[in-house]
Amino acid sequence: MKIAFFTETFLPKVDGIVTRLTKTVEHLVAAGDEVLIFCPEGAPASYCGARVVGVPAMPLPLYPELKLALPRPAVSEALENFGPDLVHVVNPAVLGLGGIWLAKTRGLPLVASYHTHLPKYLEHYGMGMLEPLLWELLKAAHNQAQLNLCTSTAMVDELAAKGIQHTALWQRGVDTELFRPELSSAAMRERLHGGHSDSGNLLLYIGRLSAEKQIERIRPVLEAIPQARLALVGDGPHRQQLEKIFEGTATTFVGYLAGLDLAAAYASGDAFLFPSSTETLGLVLLEAMAAGCPVVGANRGGIPDIVSDGVNGCLYDPDRPASFVTAVDRLLGDATTRRSLRLAARTEAERWGWAGATDQLRRYYRQVLGLGDLQLAS
Repeated sequence: MKIAFFTETFLPKVDGIVTRLTKTVEHLVAAGDEVLIFCPEGAPASYCGARVVGVPAMPLPLYPELKLALPRPAVSEALENFGPDLVHVVNPAVLGLGGIWLAKTRGLPLVASYHTHLPKYLEHYGMGMLEPLLWELLKAAHNQAQLNLCTSTAMVDELAAKGIQHTALWQRGVDTELFRPELSSAAMRERLHGGHSDSGNLLLYIGRLSAEKQIERIRPVLEAIPQARLALVGDGPHRQQLEKIFEGTATTFVGYLAGLDLAAAYASGDAFLFPSSTETLGLVLLEAMAAGCPVVGANRGGIPDIVSDGVNGCLYDPDRPASFVTAVDRLLGDATTRRSLRLAARTEAERWGWAGATDQLRRYYRQVLGLGDLQLAS
């Protein structure tokens, strides 16, 4: 198959969408498919055998890590020369809308996927009143596609309830060869502590430092559990505010980590905290679980698809912020329980490889192309 991707985010950016897309491209190319990627400029010219076309882009004012790329004639020409069998738009916003238009005007089969819960982000940027309008815009875009893929059952249900048609589940994936418990190290643990003493209660957050991640909810945990230490791995537009919020606490701002360093960080923590209630999946939770780090996440969005409370991690109620402290205390309080959660977390992660997720995606592609029966969630 020849697949053209239009994505609003790609390398060198680091996030769950980019991870899923890069792993997907690797496995598609390995399966013999040809791939062309349209993305904001700044990415390498090729990735794992796929050609990458960078499109001039402008940073989003409220979120400069995200760039808005406007389709240009060169995009249409490159698509025409490639001659795809289908177009896959990832989180259609601006460049993705161009991909939708190009697919529709050429009569190309169209797949869309939903990865970022943008309507729920708005309230964290003081624009919650725009949520109904954004849902209408998303519905108009996604309903152009023959298939809309979501990364959790909660998002399949929510999109269907909002009037988005032809929804189906694109199963999760994680690199269990990279993220593994054996990479735990004293040196990484010391780095994560950033000069603070090791009390045996090292809490981790790994991901973007942005308002919608609700990282400030960890501050009451540090106040309630004085022996706890916190390492925030990553960067983003909310970092300066967070430095003020966590001032005076045993918190280390580590910055971005990648590759084996990132995997070692996951494996070296005592608990992984993910307070966000806006996640469509929460890939970092699955990476933490693969590394054997017990997790605490919100009982909201895609997270309950991954975390079974008291079995392979702990869930908290985001409508009751105090329950976050309770969940962390429950996880840290008993060494036997923590070990059981670690083992169960790794076992759960081992069920979800990228090869299986991409095989499922290729089956969806074949169904959209009329080479099989299309099985939809709604």
